[in-house]
This record gives sequence, structure tokens and C-alpha cells, in this order.
Amino acid sequence: MPKTDFIIAGVGGQGVILASDLLGDLAIATGRDVKKADVIGMAQRGGEVVSHVRWGDKVYSPLVQKGGAEYLLGLEKLESARWAPYLAPSGLAIVNNQSILPITVSSGGASYPPDEALVGTLRARTERVFVIEGQELARDCGAAAATNMVLMGYLARFLHLEQALWLDAIAQRVPKRFLEPDQRAFLAGWQEAEKAGAHP
Repeated sequence: MPKTDFIIAGVGGQGVILASDLLGDLAIATGRDVKKADVIGMAQRGGEVVSHVRWGDKVYSPLVQKGGAEYLLGLEKLESARWAPYLAPSGLAIVNNQSILPITVSSGGASYPPDEALVGTLRARTERVFVIEGQELARDCGAAAATNMVLMGYLARFLHLEQALWLDAIAQRVPKRFLEPDQRAFLAGWQEAEKAGAHP
């Protein structure tokens, strides 16, 4: 099983850690070695949250090296661009089209970069950049709080794992009261990726 490195980036409250936990669960369920590291910071105040996930035959370090990530899953645009240097030149970025203003911007001390600059930062690293309406897709399927699951569903179309494995991992990880909407959100992301012609 080849080594695969993931970066999942966003802000507090977006479900970054849950998404990375699911990747870890899937690695274990499919016989892979996996290492994971979470950087939470001031997550509860809307601060940066990032997870490194690495899986393969044998993984010795949990931290993805700059230029080494095959996949970047960005739940917020600025945080996605911030972690662009970690993408491999052939890597793939899936970015939720959402802007959450950091404290420095909302307090007037800085300005939020324009979309063109943020997406351009990612495209300078790789041609494989997908910007999706994660929030809108989540709302449309009645799971407004499950944008992270929409992006996981989109990501899943690029990996060589059956859909049933993902749905089972969600069932094992997510509380029962959130299970049905989270699985709907995941399937919405999967279907959106199919429409875009995504494939492993």
C-alpha cells in the first residue's frame, strides 16, 4: 500500500478533527498503518485547525512534510491557501468556497485576501484544484452543519475505497442523532464529485 499524505485545514467548529479521525479509522479498517497529528490552537474561538494524516504500509512520523501532501482538504479558503506549500506538485486540493473572517480581519487590523489570490496560491502548487459549494450542498440535503462530510464525500471519489467502507466508518464514529444527516452530506459530496468527473 503506497504512502498517502493528507492535510485537512479549517477553523474551529468546522469538523476538521472528525474528518481526520474518519481517515484514520478507514486506514485501520483497510489494514494500513496510520499516524495522525492535530494542531488545534484557539479552535473554540474560530482559530486555525489543521490535521496531518499519513497512511501506508509503514508510517514513522505523523507530520506531513512541505511539498509532500497528495491531498489537501480545505474547509475554509484562507486556511486552504495557508497550507498550500504542503501540497505535492501533483497533489489535489478540494476547497470549500467559504470565507470565515479571522479575528485580525474582523477587528479591522487586516484585510481578507480576494478569492483570486487564495485560489491562485493553490493553483501555483498544482493544477488539480476543486472549489466546491460545500455549505450549499450540505443545506440542500438537510445537513447544514455537515459541510465537512460533503468534502469527505468529494475526497472519497479520488481514493480506492468502496463507498460502503466510508459509510460504515461514519456510522462507527458519528453519534446516532447526527448519523443520517452526516451520511446524506457525504453522499452529496460523492455525487458532486461524480458530476465533476472525479475518479481515482
